[in-house]
Amino acid sequence: MADVTQKTSGWAQVAGAAGFVVFEVVAYYLLRWVTSPLGRPDQFQPENTIVPNWVKAVLFLLLHLVLVVVAVLVLSNQLPRRYRGLVMGWFYLSLLMGFVLVFVLMS
Repeated sequence: MADVTQKTSGWAQVAGAAGFVVFEVVAYYLLRWVTSPLGRPDQFQPENTIVPNWVKAVLFLLLHLVLVVVAVLVLSNQLPRRYRGLVMGWFYLSLLMGFVLVFVLMS
């Protein structure tokens, strides 16, 4: 259990931040491509309904959640024990980032 209490280096946090940014960018463009046939770009029309864009937003969030959970499961199995504590911090940040990406997607 001695390796559980070891502190992670600054390079591990920098590598985690870089991996997080790359993951979020790739996930955004992949999910934007997957959800591109859904929704309407002219959402400010008077006769437009919110339902198509609502379906696009919910599907985007669900698929983002699936990608994040799969990434956490893979990383937690592949990383050494002393780096696993960092994964949960990036997981929570990625959950929040999903909502930010929906606003970027709809704008």
